Amino acid sequence: MSAHLIAIVTLLVIFALGTLRPVNLGALALVATFVVGKAIAGEDTRTILSGFPPDLFVLLFGVTYLFGIASVNGTIEWLVNSLARLVGDRATMIPWVMFFVAAIPTTAGALGPAAVAMLAPIALPLAKKYDINLRLMGLMVMHGSCAGNFSPVSALAVIVNGTVQRNGLPTFPLALFAANFGYNIVLGVAIYLAFGGLELRSRKQGRTSVTVAVPKEEIVVGSSTRSGQRSKSIGEVSTTTPAEVQSQPSTGVSIVRVVTLTGLIAVAIGALVFGFDLGMLSIACAVSLHLLFPSTSKGALSKVSWSTVVLICGIVTYMTLLQRTGTITIVGNSVAGLHSPVFGALLICATAALTSAFASSAGILGALIPLSVPLLRTGEVGVAGFIIALAISTTVVDSTPFSNVGAVVLGNCPETDYEGLYNGMILWGFIMVLTAPVATWLLFVLTT
Repeated sequence: MSAHLIAIVTLLVIFALGTLRPVNLGALALVATFVVGKAIAGEDTRTILSGFPPDLFVLLFGVTYLFGIASVNGTIEWLVNSLARLVGDRATMIPWVMFFVAAIPTTAGALGPAAVAMLAPIALPLAKKYDINLRLMGLMVMHGSCAGNFSPVSALAVIVNGTVQRNGLPTFPLALFAANFGYNIVLGVAIYLAFGGLELRSRKQGRTSVTVAVPKEEIVVGSSTRSGQRSKSIGEVSTTTPAEVQSQPSTGVSIVRVVTLTGLIAVAIGALVFGFDLGMLSIACAVSLHLLFPSTSKGALSKVSWSTVVLICGIVTYMTLLQRTGTITIVGNSVAGLHSPVFGALLICATAALTSAFASSAGILGALIPLSVPLLRTGEVGVAGFIIALAISTTVVDSTPFSNVGAVVLGNCPETDYEGLYNGMILWGFIMVLTAPVATWLLFVLTT
C-alpha cells in the first residue's frame, strides 16, 4: 500500500472512529498526524507540529470565551426576550423573529452550537406557550443560525476563506455570506409552509411571560447515552442537557449587559471595519469584561468549546501533513481527471452533505477544500460557485438530530414532544442531504 493511500485511509478511519466511538475527531487527527508523520513521512516532531494553526486556536478560543461571558451574564437572554416582547401576541411572527435572532450571534462571530444553545431553551418553551409546532420552531432556530454561518467574521468563514487563500485561490467572503444567508431564508420559507406557519394566522394568543430554562452544557463525543439526561451524539461534539433544569426569570437592562453588548458591537466593528484580528479582539473584550464584572462572569471559561477547538486544530494539522507530503495534490488531480470536473464538483458536494450530517461541518470543510484545489485549478469549475455550493451543502444538513446544533435543540425538547421533533428532524435532515448538493450545484456551479 502506498504512503498516499495509507494517509487517505487513515483520514477515513479518523472520521469513522469519531462518528462511532466517543473520541474527539481532532484528538484522533493529532495522533494520526504524529503516527503518519513519523512512520510514513519520516518527519521530525517540529515539522509535524508546524501544521498546527495558532490563528484558528486564538479565534475559536476568543469567540467562545466572549460569548460564554455574554451567556452567563444574561446578555443573550436579555436581547432575545426583548425582541420577543416586541412581537407580543403576534404568533405568526415568532418563528421568523427566532430565525433572525438566531442569525445574530453567528453573524457576529459565534459558533453555531453556542448560538443555538443560547436560544433553544427560550425558543421551544415560547413555541409551547403559543401552540407553535416544535418542529417549525426548532428548524427555524437551526437554519437561522446556519444563515449567519459564513459572515466574514464567523469561525466557519475564517476556516473556509483561510483554507482557500492558503491554497492560492481567490476568496469571495461577501458572496459566500449572501448566498448562504439567502439559501437559508428560502429554506425558512419552506419550513414555515410545511410545518403549519400559515395556520398561526387564525390563532389569537394571549401575551404570556417567558421563563428560560438554562441548560448545563456538557461536551460529549461519540455515542449517545440516556441516563436521566437527553443526549444525541454527533461524532465529535454534542451538547447534553439535563432533563430537568431550573428556570430563571428574565430580567431587564443592567450595566453589565449594556457594557457587554457594547463590547460585542465594538468587536464586530473592529473586525469588520478596521480589519483587526477577530480572535485577539474577542479575547481582549472577554478579559476586560471578566476583570470589570468578575461575579457575573463566573463559569464563562467553562463555556469555551474546547472540544471544537481540538476538533478544528487537529483536523487542520492532519490536512497540512497531507499537503506537505503531496497526498492532497494526488487525490485532487484524480478528481480533476474525471471525464467532467463539473460532475466531480457535484460528487464532492454530495460527499460533504452525507458526511457532515454525522460529523463536524468545520472538519469536513477543512478536509474537502484542499482536496478540491486541483479540480478548481482546471478552470472548468468556478471557484466562487463551488466554494458556495460546498459550504451550503456541508452546513444545511446540521438540522439532523445527529449534528451539534440538532442535538442542542433536541436536548431542550419536552419529553412528551421528543419523538415527534426527533422524527421531524430526521425527515428534514434526510431531505437536506438529498437536495442541497443538487440544488447548490445547479444554482452556483453550473451558473459560474
